[in-house]
Amino acid sequence: MTLHDIPLRTLTGEPTSLADYRDKAVLLVNVASQCGLTPQYAGLERLQKAYAARGFTVLGVPCNQFAGQEPGTAEEIGTFCSSTYGVTFPLLEKTEVNGEGRHPLYAELTQLADADGEAGDVQWNFEKFLISPAGLPVARLRPGTDPEAPELVSAIEAQLPA
Repeated sequence: MTLHDIPLRTLTGEPTSLADYRDKAVLLVNVASQCGLTPQYAGLERLQKAYAARGFTVLGVPCNQFAGQEPGTAEEIGTFCSSTYGVTFPLLEKTEVNGEGRHPLYAELTQLADADGEAGDVQWNFEKFLISPAGLPVARLRPGTDPEAPELVSAIEAQLPA
């Protein structure tokens, strides 16, 4: 099984998978609407606009596991993201990224080490995983990394298929 084979659901409950993003670089980010890092949505949207035409997408994964900072319904999350930050990138359904209910996608992704060589649980909201167009996890950036940080932008540019 590859990351492309793991079943996912969109924020509106439609079936999807990373196979829908085959041949694109994907920045998968667990997001939350009531977090101190929530303003990162703005940088994520700028990345989406800057690189979408070159085979890239941000994929937001709402998660309520960190201090209950994503309590909303799917409709509330979608409305917040579009009206507050103008988000155009796709969002998945609310997902558990740690613990016994950890989604199979995150069971795979959390095996990837960050730049310090540390793998394991997602630390907080806005942890970022860069996935290659072939569906392989290639970089993990911790929550405090700004979406437009040079190291993240260069990692994205290195994965762009076009």
